[in-house]
Amino acid sequence: MWDDLVARYAWADADAPEAYTFSVVAGRSEDDVIRAFGGDPGESRLMTFSEAADEQADHLYEDYELLRVVTTKEHVVAIEWGYHGSLPEIGRRASAGGGEFFSVHRDVNGRQQVMRAVDGRVDGAFDPCELEDPEDEVPTWAEGVVFATDTLCAESFALMERTMGVAVDPAWIDTPLRTVLLAAPGALFGGPESTWLQ
Repeated sequence: MWDDLVARYAWADADAPEAYTFSVVAGRSEDDVIRAFGGDPGESRLMTFSEAADEQADHLYEDYELLRVVTTKEHVVAIEWGYHGSLPEIGRRASAGGGEFFSVHRDVNGRQQVMRAVDGRVDGAFDPCELEDPEDEVPTWAEGVVFATDTLCAESFALMERTMGVAVDPAWIDTPLRTVLLAAPGALFGGPESTWLQ
């Protein structure tokens, strides 16, 4: 069953964007998620992933990040060509008050992270690329997954689905979704960077 789940996400290792963050949030509305990420729900428009990425590229040396959201079942999926969903403080904010949060992040250098937060507390985050041994310590929700170099992205998405019960649809990449501009983390959180990166 696990192998079938991973196979369904083969697109993530084959033709997915080179950088992204997908976050799944339970127990929140789209507006709640947008606010937790630092956006204004009243200022949304429809954009595809590539349109959002192109617009961000036009502001490359500025704090200019866009967030796209879609509701599936009772979950909100947030999609970025960026990194907000990889920040522990976002996980805490989005899951506070009984919610649950899970994100899969990949940057342009190939570094990756999976992270889960429950009820305002991060209960695990790691880079699958750095797991060199099946005995490496992982959070309980990731136990039993042996990450292979050529299927790291697929296994990360499969782990997200296994944990959250939500399948990520690759069609969302090319579908125009509700999109908002996000505040820069420094402006959103205030205080020293070390407090919201841990």
